[in-house]
Amino acid sequence: MTVLHLADETEAADLAAFLTRLLRYDRAAAVRLQAAGTALAVFGRPPSFEVLAVRAVRLAKPYEDGLDDGLDLTVSAGELLESVDERAATAAVPAAVTGPPWAGVLPPRGGWQAEPGLPGPAVLHRTVARSVAEFRSRTEELAPEERTRAELDRIGREIWSREVGSTRLPVRAVHAAHSLGFLRPPAPDSAEETGLFSSGAWLRLRTPYGSVAVRRAGLGALGVTVR
Repeated sequence: MTVLHLADETEAADLAAFLTRLLRYDRAAAVRLQAAGTALAVFGRPPSFEVLAVRAVRLAKPYEDGLDDGLDLTVSAGELLESVDERAATAAVPAAVTGPPWAGVLPPRGGWQAEPGLPGPAVLHRTVARSVAEFRSRTEELAPEERTRAELDRIGREIWSREVGSTRLPVRAVHAAHSLGFLRPPAPDSAEETGLFSSGAWLRLRTPYGSVAVRRAGLGALGVTVR
């Protein structure tokens, strides 16, 4: 069995927290793992947000068990979570599973360029809070016979598809970053800041704790899908 040696207990705890949040939205969630050298990228797709979440994990040393090339496979998020040993800072890689469609369409590794206009973390937090409050208020105002799944989805699409500030980033991407624990107050000693980047058809909201990527469709507006 391939064993990943994480950089420290904090990296192991953060990986476990990310997997736990993904499983909260989908108990059968899968994640795609890509590892090279001492870097591991964990990709997941929480269905409620229609975005791609990326958690970068530092490894203490390259993965073991005779693998000479980069590790790249899709596994069960639940099985991976069960294998995480926070005290030992290790994780055993589960058997590969048949990946969902999104796992075959990942953002590029390079070519990212900074995009202007992204508000600071405090404004992003307020944007999410206002959007959640608006959704609750509008749905609570509906008469019981009008509170159908189709109507709730329509209201949700209207609110979460709005763009943040002067960017092309949909609010749902910021909501996802907040819900997955990526959008936090900046650490005092952290030199890395929240930023928005683009590469080809992709937009990526990057924070010191993880990234959320959305793929633009050729429909004029930003179509959020990774299918």
